Amino acid sequence: MPELSALAWVALAAGAVIIGLSKAALPGAGTIAVVLFASALPAKQSTGTILLLLIVGDALALLAYRRHADVRALLRLIPTVIAGILVGTLFLAFASDQWVRRTIGVILLVVIAVTLWRRSRTDADAAPGTVAAGFYGVLGGFTTMVANAAGPVMSMYFLAARLPVQVFLGTAAWFFAAVNVAKVPFSIGLGLITPHGLLIDLILVPAVVIGALVGRRIAAAISQRLFEQIVIVLTVVGAVYLLI
Repeated sequence: MPELSALAWVALAAGAVIIGLSKAALPGAGTIAVVLFASALPAKQSTGTILLLLIVGDALALLAYRRHADVRALLRLIPTVIAGILVGTLFLAFASDQWVRRTIGVILLVVIAVTLWRRSRTDADAAPGTVAAGFYGVLGGFTTMVANAAGPVMSMYFLAARLPVQVFLGTAAWFFAAVNVAKVPFSIGLGLITPHGLLIDLILVPAVVIGALVGRRIAAAISQRLFEQIVIVLTVVGAVYLLI
């Protein structure tokens, strides 16, 4: 058993439940899980440990929503997400941790503002155009590379596309499953995934499953309007946390 305090285990268990909820019903809540893991574990270890639990959450989300994904929305993102990852790699070579966090926080607030402005326009019923999709894709790739913070950015993209709740969740599930699995070799190479972290993950997997099961019930009952409001609020919370 990893030597952690009771309070640390409570934080980790709560974070694991939130991961399940975020994947199955409440996109954007994953930022709260990141905070809880970072409070209970050393920074680098928390990154590798939470990544594996996110993949478990992705798998559960795919089981529930894999048939609801908007494939066209995903395909449009591939080139720009790759470009964003490359830009993020260059940024990491020069920026300090503090500048990384604050930059991502500012980006999230800009993304929220752009999304809300776009939705307020009379012609905003259509999905984002090529330029808008490119904007979200580059930012999604950039933020996932530098701070594992693509969740709020991509939530704003799917929100801008006005995807119904289950289509939103299915599209997000496919996107993050691919991105998170692709990160595993890099995390192993950097020493972020450790035997100690794997044991913690094994203990916490049931909490992720519980969160996902509760999330499915929420997703089945929640209205589109409330769902969108929750996504926006959680994204703002994530942005503010990164700015502090």
